[in-house]
Amino acid sequence: MIGKLSGRLDWRGSDQVLIDVRGVGYIVHVSDRTLAAMPALGEAVALYTDLLVREDLLQLFGFPTLLEKEWHKLLVSVQGVGAKAAMAILGTLGAEGAARAITVGDARAIQAAPGVGPKLAQRVILELKSKAPGVMAMGVNLGSAAVADPDVMEPTPARPTRSPVAVAPSASQSRAAFTADALSALVNLGYGPGDAAQAISTIAGEQPEADTATLIRAALRLLAPK
Repeated sequence: MIGKLSGRLDWRGSDQVLIDVRGVGYIVHVSDRTLAAMPALGEAVALYTDLLVREDLLQLFGFPTLLEKEWHKLLVSVQGVGAKAAMAILGTLGAEGAARAITVGDARAIQAAPGVGPKLAQRVILELKSKAPGVMAMGVNLGSAAVADPDVMEPTPARPTRSPVAVAPSASQSRAAFTADALSALVNLGYGPGDAAQAISTIAGEQPEADTATLIRAALRLLAPK
């Protein structure tokens, strides 16, 4: 499985690019948004990738973040949504926009993607609405995991003189992390920090054992227009 490519941008088409990785060229299908963000020809580029395997076809699809890659996987799990339709949705809305449209049930936003009709948009909403909060919670960390410049080498960390002792987080630390992650996810979806914080505080008070995904799901219901 090819999960990531780092190299030089050798060519760009209407919906795909050619990345030269040490003399080997890979054609990668990308969304409109990703294509627009590509550097100039000859410059360094890196993408997370997903390989689509069929009997007579191998296709690579590229994403700037792991979060967008996860949303692509989720979208293609819907019956009738192929890899290119999923790319069209992400190209139109982006990962955060798709998450918001699905969680609030905005089928019109999904339908704005080229080739996506009203019935398919409704199916996307129905099949993914319950799964969206979990991906949103995951996205708090994945959203910041953008691919690095292939010319930048990560420093080698110094070896500790003694083995550190792992300390399990306390329950209060876990709850704080859950609420912080849920707040970050809601703000990324476009909700005001004040409204989001109030909703999460209310839910956390009612459900003290709720994890991030549960907090997001309940807060979205609370914030939904009446």
